Amino acid sequence: MDSSSSGNGETRAPHLWLYGVLALYAVVFLVYAETWAFALDEGYHLVAAQLIGAGRTPYIDFCFPQTPLNAYWNAAWMRLLGLNWRVPHLLASLFTIGAVLLTADYVLRRFPVRGWRVAGAIAAALGIGLNGVVFEYGAIQAYGICLFGLAAGFRLAVRAVDADGWLPSAAAGLCAGIAAASSLLSAAAAPVLLCWMVFYSRAGSRWKKFAAFALGILVPFAPVFWLFARAPKQTWFNLFRYHAYFRKLYWPDTTRHDLEVLTSWIDNGQALILGLLALGGLAYVVRQSGWPHRLKTEFYLSAWLAVALSAEVGRAHPTFARYFLLVVPFAAILAVAGLFALSRAFGTDRPLWPVLVVVALFALGLGKRLYDGRDGDNWSKYARAAVKVNQVTPPNAPLFAVEPLYFVMRRIPPPGYELTSYTHLVNLPPAEAALMHILSDAEVKRQFQAGMFATAYTCDDDEITGYGLKALYKQSVEMEDCTIFWDRKQ
Repeated sequence: MDSSSSGNGETRAPHLWLYGVLALYAVVFLVYAETWAFALDEGYHLVAAQLIGAGRTPYIDFCFPQTPLNAYWNAAWMRLLGLNWRVPHLLASLFTIGAVLLTADYVLRRFPVRGWRVAGAIAAALGIGLNGVVFEYGAIQAYGICLFGLAAGFRLAVRAVDADGWLPSAAAGLCAGIAAASSLLSAAAAPVLLCWMVFYSRAGSRWKKFAAFALGILVPFAPVFWLFARAPKQTWFNLFRYHAYFRKLYWPDTTRHDLEVLTSWIDNGQALILGLLALGGLAYVVRQSGWPHRLKTEFYLSAWLAVALSAEVGRAHPTFARYFLLVVPFAAILAVAGLFALSRAFGTDRPLWPVLVVVALFALGLGKRLYDGRDGDNWSKYARAAVKVNQVTPPNAPLFAVEPLYFVMRRIPPPGYELTSYTHLVNLPPAEAALMHILSDAEVKRQFQAGMFATAYTCDDDEITGYGLKALYKQSVEMEDCTIFWDRKQ
């Protein structure tokens, strides 16, 4: 192993490089988050937070097939800072930055080759921060808080194995619970952290640590328990039944879709580099007899977390490439070991050029991804549409729209339209549909025919044809691949 530098100036300069790189990344990511980050699906998450802020209750008052912690979190902050999409983007991006910092700090403190610690921390930080899906989605929905909860849970579990008391174990459970209570996509991490922590415990009572972890993980699920006590049928439907039976309605060829997603890494340079380095790093760690066993088990924990989370999100049916961003921090830890092993194979212990090459490839990959998506939707599109819709819609008149437009206009959607994108194909008996606040496609069409909506905004040609919008309204205008209809025919 390399020895540390003896001079204060020699040790300070690399750390300054690390802090500078992290600061630059944080600034760039925050700017992106507050100006350009967008995904259509985040609309219904923000509408849910808006409804909670208005006194509505998820599951009971509107359909929301997600664990609700992140929605309550965003609702609380938007009540303080204003009903604006930039508020949850700021919160999520800060959580993502926190996950990057926690991972980089772990490598800085724990990587056994001192001469590689700073460089490895930079490689881990940018391997996560410049990852395409992390950069694009880390500022939206619940991904940021999940990344932070998983990274913090990992760090606390590593600490808990040597602790006599129960507090680190409870804190690890709390962080894992925060991630799972914000999105069930991250739930697989909790049993992995618990089993690893109990199995490798070196101090204190294993049973106390087990109980403390279990207690910690239950705390963030308090809203779910409260909602289940009040409305067990609605809670069960939103958290389990909807995902088991109805998500695939919108992707008829779900198996083919999933296979395409699960093999998309073949065409993704970042995924290939990170995956190959992580696999090489794991193989290198397994073969190292000079590394402390305790340290090797921490790298094994990273591997188990990556495998468990990959298995869970891969079985989401349908799954999406962005779900795998939850795996990235743990793959990045292993990738640092892989990069070190690769440099040793080429006969060099100097980290500068290997790290620079990998970081440059990640930066180029991110740049290409952002360039390819430069013409995609963003919040400014809906802000422009909102101006026109307000011009042609009488005050307080019912509006048919998509969730991002409802949110930008600060309008409460009509009952049953809180999740317009993913519920109209759900076919339930009338009484049950009313209980779940779900409208069928036929009911939506009937409401249009009855003259319910003064204005309609849609980006779906099938809706225009299926609901007969051209025959129902006298005037229309196209705006950025979407159409606004108003002035109903009598």
